[in-house]
Order: sequence, then C-alpha cells, then structure tokens
Amino acid sequence: MTRRYRRTFAASLLAIGVVFAGACSAPGEEAAGEDGNTGPIKIAIANAQSGQLSSLGAWELKGAKLAIEEWNKNGGISGRQIEIGVFDSQGDPTVGTNVARKIASEGYIAMLGTAESAVTIAMAPILRQEEIPNITSGQSPGLIAVKSPFLFLNGPTSLTYDETLAEHVVGKRGIKNIALITNNGSYGKGEHDAFTKSLAGRSVTPVADQIVTTDQKDFSAALTNIRQRNPQLIFVGAEEVQSGLIVKQARDLGITAPFAGAAPQGTPVFIDTAGASNTEGTIVSTPYLSNEVSEASRAFAAAYLAAYGEPAEMHGAKAYDGAQILLTALKNTNVATGKDLADAIRAVKHQGLLGSFAYDETGVGIFATSIGTITAGKLVPTQG
Repeated sequence: MTRRYRRTFAASLLAIGVVFAGACSAPGEEAAGEDGNTGPIKIAIANAQSGQLSSLGAWELKGAKLAIEEWNKNGGISGRQIEIGVFDSQGDPTVGTNVARKIASEGYIAMLGTAESAVTIAMAPILRQEEIPNITSGQSPGLIAVKSPFLFLNGPTSLTYDETLAEHVVGKRGIKNIALITNNGSYGKGEHDAFTKSLAGRSVTPVADQIVTTDQKDFSAALTNIRQRNPQLIFVGAEEVQSGLIVKQARDLGITAPFAGAAPQGTPVFIDTAGASNTEGTIVSTPYLSNEVSEASRAFAAAYLAAYGEPAEMHGAKAYDGAQILLTALKNTNVATGKDLADAIRAVKHQGLLGSFAYDETGVGIFATSIGTITAGKLVPTQG
C-alpha cells in the first residue's frame, strides 16, 4: 500500500471519525491543524552514525538538531513541537534502503540527510514513492540524475565546487600540470567527472588520472604513478578519511606538490588524518570557509560551541541550513505533507550560512563556492 493510498484511506476514516468527535467537543475547543493533527511533527535525520563516515553523521546530526531545538524553544510550528528520529545508514546504500522503508512505516513526514550521495541515491526511489521530501547534504551530480521532485540539496553540486576550483588554479594561477586521484564511489566519480570537465573547458588534460576503490587504504601504486609525472598540483576526489590517508602517504613517498579538492578537504578529520603539516597549502573549494565570515556564521558557531563543546564546521552548517529550509516550508504551509510540502520547500528563499538558497526544478538551491587554503592547520580565505 503506497503512502498516497494510505493517506487517502486514513482521510476517509478521519472523515467518519469527525462526525462522532464533533458531537463530543466542548464549546470553544480549539480545532486541530489543517492536517488534523496536534501531535509532534516527526522529522527523520538519517546519516552514518557508525563506520568510517560517522564523523559526517555526527556533524550533520548536531547541525540539524541545533536548528530544530531553536524552533522548539520558540514554540515549534503551529503550536506543535518537532520530534527527531535518528537513523543510522552506516554509509551503506543497502542499509539506507532499509532505513528509508522504516522512516516511511513509522510516519515521518520528511527526512534530513544523508551526507553520502550513494546512500541518498539508493533511498530516493522509496522516499519518492512514499512522498517523503528529503533534503540531502550529498553533492554528486548523480543526485540530480535521480530526477525526484522530493529530493533537494542543502549545498552546491560537484559541478559548482569544481568549476570554481578549476577557475582558480588554472584561470588565476596558471597551473596546468595537474594529476587526479579519485575513488570509484558516487562522490569520487562525481568529483572526477566534474573536475575533468572543468579542466577540459580550459584545454587542460590531467597528466595522471588514478582511480582507487572506496575501501582502499594503500595508495602507493597510484601515488608512485603520479610522482613519476611530477605534477604541479594533485586533485583529490575522496571522502575525509581516505583523502587524509592519500595525502599522508603521498608525503611519505616524497611528493611535495600541493593538493586541491572540495568539501572533505576543508574538514578537521581530513587535516587530522593527513597531519596538519602535510596539508599545508591545500586549496579547497567550499561554500563555508569558516565560522568568522559573517555575523550569521559567528552566531551559529557560538550556539554550536555552547551546545556541543566543539567548533562548528561546514557539514554542520549545511545541515543547519537544510533544517531551517524544511522548517520554514512547514511553517509556511501549517505543516503540509507529501507533494504540498515538497512544493513548499521548492518555494522557500533562504539566506543561509552557505549563501542564498533559491531552488530550481533539479532540487539544487545554491550555486556558488569560495576558495580557501589550509594554513597552519586551518582553512582560511585565499587572498587574491
């Protein structure tokens, strides 16, 4: 039985029930909201809470939870509190599909997450069938290819990240001797394809193009091949931990060229895994350079630090923005569900921590990043 059919069936039963309830209502008793419910609003947060990608899940959960708790402290939405359900996708697409079914069966009306594109793509058909809007932190162009009207991104796609990066390293700095090392997962493939496309548009062909597996930990063969080409710059398209291992092993092999990449390379996990000295000079394309770029980011960072005792970073900021967009759509519609909620999300215009959100038909709402450089173990805005 699909979610649409269940809602229709439930509405019929509700209509019957209203006849009896009306006779029992006390004079002047408040009516329920438009959706006939005065209970908590159930929002699912799905991410890797265990496994190698659990750091992403922890950041995402904290960012989304911070936004939701702020709304609850201010009275919730239409007098109703928002209830969070936390689900562990383990960074695994198969687990993700099971999580999607569980979210649907337990009556959650929307989902925030995941940070892993492959997991989100696996979940998308189920969430679409059940008409559950999903705001994801993934950035693979494969998310757009799903073409689900219920799927939205809370940040740019790899196309934006890597076009900005290519313009900086090739257009501004004149670097053309570039090597690539990317993994074969959804994120890595998206990064590989987006960056090579941006390079091709500038008549640049990589001097080395190494593909590794998502679970690989020894990169000596790929890095030896890259070292033989003596590149000026090495582009890395892999998640935080794997990117850090690649950089560490590259330095152990005597490779001195700077690295470049997107969101993962701007995180504390990447820096800690690689070693701060090994990441010095890494060029990062990101929509969230630091906690000090605006009054809004400073306020967010202060609230995050007070709540969790640790500094905020980009993934938490993305999840915070995504939650704000979802909650705004719920407020604007007096807690709509299904297609009505998806349409409301698409209509939200939001000035967030990552920039100005305005969704198009593909589910992408933001189309700009900035360039930062890792200096003394921290990501700072690049000058010039």
